Amino acid sequence: MLEGPIHLKRTLIFLGQPTLRRRLHLGPYAALNQRVGLRYQVAPLDLLECGSYIAAHLAFAGRSDTLFSDDAVGLIHQVSRGLPRMVNNLCVQGLVATFSAGKAIVDESAARAAVAEVAAE
Repeated sequence: MLEGPIHLKRTLIFLGQPTLRRRLHLGPYAALNQRVGLRYQVAPLDLLECGSYIAAHLAFAGRSDTLFSDDAVGLIHQVSRGLPRMVNNLCVQGLVATFSAGKAIVDESAARAAVAEVAAE
């Protein structure tokens, strides 16, 4: 059994978009910024990683077949600049466009429709 006072160290983890890093450098947050002990930024995915990322999400959802054409993956990667959140948004819209067109595979035209939809938001 422990005796005496227990001192707990509190840890706070900030997760956010790149704008969080810029915001922490502003005057009102300077003291908080000085207390950040570790910083890490996820690098954008390259084209191969982007395709693997999409395939992994599809596998998690139970799909092992090819659902996105290489052209669609290339366009999604180009437009998203490899940022996972944007990849996700474009893939979802690509799936919606593919379903709406009565197609079985997200092709370049469905990916272009997804780009137009996401850009309009």
